Amino acid sequence: MQRIYKISNPVIITVAMTGAIPRKKDCPGPLVKTSEQIEEIHKSFEAGASLAHIHVRNPDESPSSDPDLYAIVQAGIQKHCPGIIVQFLTRGRGRDQAARGGMLFHRPDMASLATGSVNFPNGIYENPPDFVDGLASEMLKYETKPEIEIFDLAMLYNAANLVERGLLKAPVHIQFVMGIPNAMPARCSILEFLISELKTVMPDATWTAADVARHQLTVNEWTLELGGHIRTGLEDNMRFNKTRLARDNTEHGAHAASLAPTYGRTVASAAQAREILGLRKH
Repeated sequence: MQRIYKISNPVIITVAMTGAIPRKKDCPGPLVKTSEQIEEIHKSFEAGASLAHIHVRNPDESPSSDPDLYAIVQAGIQKHCPGIIVQFLTRGRGRDQAARGGMLFHRPDMASLATGSVNFPNGIYENPPDFVDGLASEMLKYETKPEIEIFDLAMLYNAANLVERGLLKAPVHIQFVMGIPNAMPARCSILEFLISELKTVMPDATWTAADVARHQLTVNEWTLELGGHIRTGLEDNMRFNKTRLARDNTEHGAHAASLAPTYGRTVASAAQAREILGLRKH
């Protein structure tokens, strides 16, 4: 493995704490109540996380797009985690596409934006071109920086096209998502190729890599070596290792932070993370 992209020494750690799938019966960690989420993000913040990727849930644990729930979590973590970057999910699993950007008026620092559709194991994550354009425009309107979700190579070129058309502001932030069945497997050679292409089409971009499966820790290590930022948490992997479930998100985050010095990296503070991503100061 060779470092083929400019190294950002401070590494941003994203905590993806709950997702849309894990249920309390599956793992002790999935967080449904807004109060649970605020407390968990605070613990992860103290362990080194500087970016919180937020899903919200209904009382029955099903995914929600309720703007009021997003507002409660946002206000709570801004109060208890000074400067933390707030990132809203705009993905929909079985939800009305029109509702997917309905929380953006709360002006989160960041929000997810996939630039194409992908087959998930239980359905299609639909992002037709007109919808992507509209959601990107909403993020521009509310001064919310997208995190561009890349599930296959075409989505990277789609993102570059959005920059050319003025629907994304450069420098963009990319997240390479690996390990989902029917999409990109977790292979270091694939990640290296994606980074090389990113350097060609959007050379000033920052990037994160995530694995939504058993290779989360391995992908964290590749990313630290290759100069990117890392994402961790129960949304992506309910297990800490092959033998047991993770106790909580903090265990994942603390382990990720402990890896950084091995690769000559430091853990970014919230202020440093904001500077790296070009976000407004708090």
